[in-house]
Amino acid sequence: MNEKDKLRVLLPHWIEHNQEHAQEFMDWIEKIGQTMIDEDVITDVQGAAKAMETVNAQLQAALEKLGGALEYSHDHSHTHEHHHHEYD
Repeated sequence: MNEKDKLRVLLPHWIEHNQEHAQEFMDWIEKIGQTMIDEDVITDVQGAAKAMETVNAQLQAALEKLGGALEYSHDHSHTHEHHHHEYD
């Protein structure tokens, strides 16, 4: 597989991964919004979620320029499951 095709496989994964993190940010905004945490902290976390949207738009544009997502079937020993951070 050439480098271009590798990117066509990786970019959708990165976009999805970023979307998951952005959702985690928003979930935490809900949690911290109910506490006495400084409003500036909430604003910063919201800004990070918005920045993630911008990053994904750029990654999506790159993916489209490469010809779109490339499905890749492979069999190897690692998983592609997303990690979640539990801090409750």
